[in-house]
Amino acid sequence: MKKQLLTLAILLFFVSLLSAGEGIWVPALMAKYNIEEMQRMGFRLSAEDVYDVNHASMKDAVVIFGGGCTGELISDQGLLITNHHCGFGQIQRHSTVENDYLTNGFWAASREKELPCPGLTVSFLQYMEDVTEKVLAGTDTLSGEDARNRKIRENSAALEREASQKEKFRAQVRPFFYGNQYFLHVYKIFSDVRLVGAPPSAIGKFGGDTDNWVWPRHTGDFSLFRIYANKENEPAEYSPENKPYRPARFFPISLKGLLPGDFTMVFGYPGRTTRFLTAGAVDLIMHQRNPDRIAIRNKKMEIMNQFMEKYPAVRIEYAAKYAGVSNAWKKWQGEMLGLENYDALKKKQQFEMEFQSWARKNDLWENHYDAFFRESRDLHRDYAPVIRAVDYYNEIVLRGVEAFTLAEYVRGFLTQAERNGEVTAPALKSINRLISSFYKDYHQPVDERLFSALLPLLVRELRKEDLPAGFSGILKKYGEEKLVTRLYRKSILTDSLRLGSFLAESDPAKLRKIEKDPLMALYLSLRKHYDTEIQPRQLNLEERIDEGMKMYVAGILRMEEGKALYPDANSTLRVSYGRVEGYQPQNGVSYKHFTTLKGIIEKDNPEIYDYDVPDRLKELYKSGDYGRYGQDGSLPVCFIASNHTSGGNSGSPVINGDGHLVGINFDRCWEGTMSDIMYDPSVCRNISLDIRYALFLIDKFAGAGYLIDEMEIVEFR
Repeated sequence: MKKQLLTLAILLFFVSLLSAGEGIWVPALMAKYNIEEMQRMGFRLSAEDVYDVNHASMKDAVVIFGGGCTGELISDQGLLITNHHCGFGQIQRHSTVENDYLTNGFWAASREKELPCPGLTVSFLQYMEDVTEKVLAGTDTLSGEDARNRKIRENSAALEREASQKEKFRAQVRPFFYGNQYFLHVYKIFSDVRLVGAPPSAIGKFGGDTDNWVWPRHTGDFSLFRIYANKENEPAEYSPENKPYRPARFFPISLKGLLPGDFTMVFGYPGRTTRFLTAGAVDLIMHQRNPDRIAIRNKKMEIMNQFMEKYPAVRIEYAAKYAGVSNAWKKWQGEMLGLENYDALKKKQQFEMEFQSWARKNDLWENHYDAFFRESRDLHRDYAPVIRAVDYYNEIVLRGVEAFTLAEYVRGFLTQAERNGEVTAPALKSINRLISSFYKDYHQPVDERLFSALLPLLVRELRKEDLPAGFSGILKKYGEEKLVTRLYRKSILTDSLRLGSFLAESDPAKLRKIEKDPLMALYLSLRKHYDTEIQPRQLNLEERIDEGMKMYVAGILRMEEGKALYPDANSTLRVSYGRVEGYQPQNGVSYKHFTTLKGIIEKDNPEIYDYDVPDRLKELYKSGDYGRYGQDGSLPVCFIASNHTSGGNSGSPVINGDGHLVGINFDRCWEGTMSDIMYDPSVCRNISLDIRYALFLIDKFAGAGYLIDEMEIVEFR
C-alpha cells in the first residue's frame, strides 16, 4: 500500500492550479504545470525563460544571499541587489562611531572603495533534478522506518557526493511532500562579495519595528553588493586581483510601473512553510509556541532597547541583534492574529473530517488513517512540554545570553583540538576571528541584564526534568544579582585578552581547564542537559510525527485529484505569481496597492530615530525633482501584490510580464503572515520596494549615478 500511495503521489504532483496568489512552485516543473495559467494572467515569456539548465535563464540571475535571503543580478558586472535588512549585518560590521554607515549610509565611489565582507557567500543554482527513484532505491525490501531512513540517507549522500564533483559544487537532496518526493539541488558558491552601497537606516529601515510587517509601508529596503571571481570567472577567495563576476543572465529594470491587476512573479528561496499541518499542530503553535517565544523576546528587546537609546555606541553594536530578535517576534504576533481571524483551527478540523469521509469511502480509514490521527494526538500531547523546553533553551541558552554564545565557540574549539591532538594554526585563527567578531559588538552590562532576566524563566516555566540537577538551587542560593557578580566578574570569557592568550595554549589537556570557568561551567551544564535529555526526545518525537505525516500527505495527494498541491517551501528555488492588488483588512478599511514619497514626509518625526527623514530626501520632495523615476508628479515607494511568499523571499526579484525587474520583495502584510501555515487570498499580500524608488535613491539622493550606468534600464511607459 505504501508503494501504491507513493506512486499516486508522484503521478498527482501538481495536477491543476489553485486560484492566482497561493502557491510556491517548483520552477523545473513550470512548463508542465504553471506556464499556461501565468500566460493567461499576463506573463509574456516562456517557462524556459525562467528556468533552463541548457541555456541562460532567470534562474542564473537569482542567488541565495548569505544564509537566509535572496538576491539578484542587475548588471553584467556582478552588481547585486537585495534588501537592506539582508545586508544589515554586513553594513553594521563595517560601521563605527566615526564611520556610522547605518546612520549615514554608504556608497563606494569606485571599485577600490567597495568593502570586502568575509564570510558572506552567494549561491547560484546550477540545476535541480527529481531523484525520487534513486533516493528510495532499495527501501521496499527493508522493514522498519529506521532501516528505511538509513537507506534514504545513504542514497542521498551518495548522490550529493557524485554531484559535488569533488567539492566543486555544493549538492543537497531535499525531501518534498514529507518524503514522498526528492529533488537534488546543485549550487556554485562565490565567497568574494563586497558591499557597494546602502541608504541610511532612516531610509533602508524607515519605520523600524513599528512599521515592520505592516501596510502601508514606506521603507527603502535595499542594499547593493558586487560578486567577484577569478580571471576564469570562477569562485575564488577574496583577492585584490579578482574581477567583477560576469553573470550568464541579469535582470533588465523597468520604469513602466504597475497598475492594479498587473501580473507579478516572485523568484527566490522561501525558507519554510507548513501548510499540511494537522489541527493539533496548529493549535500548539497558536496557544503555546508563539506565546512562549513572544514573551521571552519581549524581555530581550526591552533590555537591549534601554541601552541602545542611552548609548550611541551600543545602538550600533546591537542594531543587527535587535533587528534579528524583533523580526520573528512581530511576525509570530501577526501569524496568531491571522490564524484567529481566518478561523484556522475550524478550517483544519473541517478538512480532516472531509479526509476521514474520503478515507472511509475508499476503505482506507480503519487500517491506515484512523491510527494516524489517534497517534498524532498522543504524539502532540507528549511533544508539547518537550518543544516548550526546546523553545526556552533556544531563546535563552543558545541565542539569548551572549556569554553562552562565546562559550559555544570555545566548546567547539576544544572539541576540535582534542580530536586533532593539538591546536592547529587554522583552528586558532578561526577562534580568534570569532572572538574578535564577538567582542566588537558586545556590551557586557547588556549581557548581564539579559542573564539576570532570562535565566530565572527556565526555572519558572520548565519542568524539573528539563533542567540540570542543582540548577534551580544555584539561582535560589545566590539570587540573580549576586550570581551575575560571581560569574561575570570571575570569568575569563569576559576578558578578550585573557581568553585569547589562554586559547593559544597548544596542549588540549591544559585547555580543558577552562571548563571550570564559572560561566563556561554553567553553559556546559545546560548544554549537556539539552543535548542528552531534551533534544533527543524532540528529534524522536518529530521523527515519529513525520513518519505519520508522510502517509497522511500521500493520502491528501490521492484525495485531491484534479487540484494543485505545491510542496512546502524548504529553502529551495521557487516561483510564486499573482497580481498587483490592495485589500480590506477589516470592515471599513481599504488599502491601495501603492505608497509614495508623500507618505514618508507625512511620517517624518526627528524625535524618533526610525522616522527621522534625512534632510536631503526632504529637499528632493520639496523640489519635486524625481527625474525619470517619478510618475504623475509623485514618486512611488512600495507596492503590494498577491504573491505567496515566506521567510527567505526577502530580497527576491519581483518580475513583470515581460521579465523585467519592477520591485524587490521584502515583507508581508501583518494580517497575512499566517500564509506559512494557511493562505487567505483576501488578505495575504507580499510587500515590495518599487524599483524606481531604489533607482531614485541611488541616482538623485546618493549621487551614485555611475551605478545606474551599469544597468539595463527599460524606459517605455
